[in-house]
Amino acid sequence: MTYICSTGLGVPPNAIQQEEITELVQGIFRSSSRHITRLLPVFKNAEVATRQFVVNRDWFQADHSFKERNDLYQQHAVTTSLEAIDNCLANKTFLKKEVPYDAIDMILFVSSTGIATPSIDTYLYNQRDFRSDIKRMPLWGLGCAGGAIALSRAHDWITANPDKTALIVCCELCSLTFQRSDLKKSNIIGSALFGDGTAAVLLMGETSPYRSHLKTSPAKILHTSSRTKKHSTDVMGWDVTDQGLEVIFSRSIPSLVDSFWREHSSAFFKERELEEGMIHSYIAHPGGKKVLEAMEEVLETSKTKLKHSYHVLKNHGNMSSATVFYVLNEVMKEQNPAKAKSILSALGPGFSSELLLLEWT
Repeated sequence: MTYICSTGLGVPPNAIQQEEITELVQGIFRSSSRHITRLLPVFKNAEVATRQFVVNRDWFQADHSFKERNDLYQQHAVTTSLEAIDNCLANKTFLKKEVPYDAIDMILFVSSTGIATPSIDTYLYNQRDFRSDIKRMPLWGLGCAGGAIALSRAHDWITANPDKTALIVCCELCSLTFQRSDLKKSNIIGSALFGDGTAAVLLMGETSPYRSHLKTSPAKILHTSSRTKKHSTDVMGWDVTDQGLEVIFSRSIPSLVDSFWREHSSAFFKERELEEGMIHSYIAHPGGKKVLEAMEEVLETSKTKLKHSYHVLKNHGNMSSATVFYVLNEVMKEQNPAKAKSILSALGPGFSSELLLLEWT
């Protein structure tokens, strides 16, 4: 049994309202004003009110090399990840006593918005008192599904090692991938949706000695399920150019929720003998308003059960892999009834789907 015991966020300092971003994009792409004007409604329809970035608004108005972007990624990935880790291990909402760094047996670092070798987790290791025998699992390229997939892989490991403790860190700095010269629709839609964010989640096994540090009743992971669609590598991801990473964001994603994700979720419900009425809440990665609405339709559920996904989308935007942990953080702060069940879900490049069944203790 794997218990989700605490969360922590690393929120970048530069908050920009959606109206400001709309004006900024209009100014940057003024030479193609007719094309941009046609796409501007996406900013209003995205239901994003504000986002946070590691760079200020002036940064977007200049050109930047791949190296400059990646140097900033490495710098801010370390600072925001350390903030998330520190907040997670000392979160007074969930813990009555801080969990020491040397209690962590494995660290999983998830990201898709920059490159680092050695991976960022080594830099985190050097700045905090983690043990030298800590196990490391860096996961790159999983995009928006990364947080959910990392939960599943950590659950596999803890199931085999029930006395252990694991820490997942998801860090995505989407702003650093913005391309001033890219007029494709996917880049404009990305500009209306994506923000920066880092989150950490603390997991413990059934017999971990640190469970005595818990203040609140955690959720436990009961089951996980993964699906990847054949020949769908063009749905979302990166096109690597001389300038950096250009977003690939297909318009078919909502329709794939209605087909591919419907098949996966239906099979998951059937295998676990679940009915929609048995689910207390959905901890869904908010890929966008249309994606959440498509999920509601597939599940035949109410918007209320996805309220935290909508809340995070509105106040932070889509932060790729970290976003589902922001949603998890909000759900964990509620008084969830004992034995209530939640489903955590995320979609990502591949095209892939990850589902986890949680039960509140």
